[in-house]
Amino acid sequence: MAAPQDDMFSLCVDPGKVSSCVEVRFIDKIKGKGLFARRSIKKGDTIFVERPVVSSQFLWNALYKYRACEYCMRALEGAEENARRLSGKPGLSLPYPELCRVQADRHQACPHCQVMYCSSECRQAAADQYHQVLCLGPAHEDPDHPINKLKDAWRSMHYPPESSSITLMAKMVAVVKQAKDKGRWQKLFSQFCSRTANEEEEIAHKLLGEKFKGQLALLQGLFTSALYEDHLSRWFTPEGFRSLFSLVGTNGQGIGTSSLSQWVHACDALQLPVQQREQLDSFIDQLYKDIEKETGDFLNCEGSGLFLLQSSCNHSCIPNAEAAFPDNNFLLHLSALSDVQPGEEICISYLDCCQRDRSRHSRHKTLRENYLFVCSCARCTSQADEADVTSEEDEEEEGEAEGEAEGDEMEDEMTDV
Repeated sequence: MAAPQDDMFSLCVDPGKVSSCVEVRFIDKIKGKGLFARRSIKKGDTIFVERPVVSSQFLWNALYKYRACEYCMRALEGAEENARRLSGKPGLSLPYPELCRVQADRHQACPHCQVMYCSSECRQAAADQYHQVLCLGPAHEDPDHPINKLKDAWRSMHYPPESSSITLMAKMVAVVKQAKDKGRWQKLFSQFCSRTANEEEEIAHKLLGEKFKGQLALLQGLFTSALYEDHLSRWFTPEGFRSLFSLVGTNGQGIGTSSLSQWVHACDALQLPVQQREQLDSFIDQLYKDIEKETGDFLNCEGSGLFLLQSSCNHSCIPNAEAAFPDNNFLLHLSALSDVQPGEEICISYLDCCQRDRSRHSRHKTLRENYLFVCSCARCTSQADEADVTSEEDEEEEGEAEGEAEGDEMEDEMTDV
């Protein structure tokens, strides 16, 4: 399939840069589309930079005081403030404070609901695109407001670590509700795959099964009460809501931003005498040890976004590209992990590093349940004769989950949406 020509595409990616580097093609009805190189790409090259169609911070992440711009997800804490909170050391001072790029004097709040933005430009962009619909005004702390009831229900069903959010779906609706040309946005969203099952492989998304039926029905009712729109009536039917749920679950790309991480990268780039370099590296190493002890792995402002071009990338367990967010905002940089030849497919991994290290059987289990396909990449093909053995990590996690379920007799949670 050719790269989308909709004029909204130009809002997401520089079309000149994209057309000279990659193209989207239709592969088959199982894989759908894929992203292919139009010219040689060297290892380390930035293949493209893309902004999301919509994005949203995770609700639990925001509740735990990870402050991010409501529009672009730029971390709002200064590097030192961030380090103090994460390490639990309120008196901590960072060397080279001038390397922190956070500009607190530019931060602005919505005058009606006090939602924070990193700049007047982001505040205006949000207002122009969706925030007029989602702004709660003086009711932003009212637990009985329909949107707050929807958020509370989601948090009660989906504990951290999150991998999607009901607020991403809410923003999709709000964008259409607010748009003058509603069909234009609906056409854009229709370019994302939204199937709830893979009939050819007889796979259904694990969160759309019978055990979550009641939770999905509750979410659908609250979603409808809060956001119903005639032009999107299909999204508010049981099947349409399931389809929308599947769309954000299978296409959503995780976004992570951190002012502390930016400060560390800036420190790494400093040209220092050997002794000063050793002292700085030792300080940073100890800081991360303190943070790991106090906070664990949750270092970033985290959320999810829908990226038109990135969503065309298929999965491989040995990817030749990866996404990153080096600008401390929602701009996705896709970079090459190896040389890519003209005509070669550009693949990313839908699994994190730990998941990729697991057995073929464990990898397939995760991909089947969350992304509705059976991987046939070169690594999986080469391991086809291996016994279907679940990785030790999976067995431990499953054992713990069963123990918790038996001990607490709690309803299943949507922890892997």
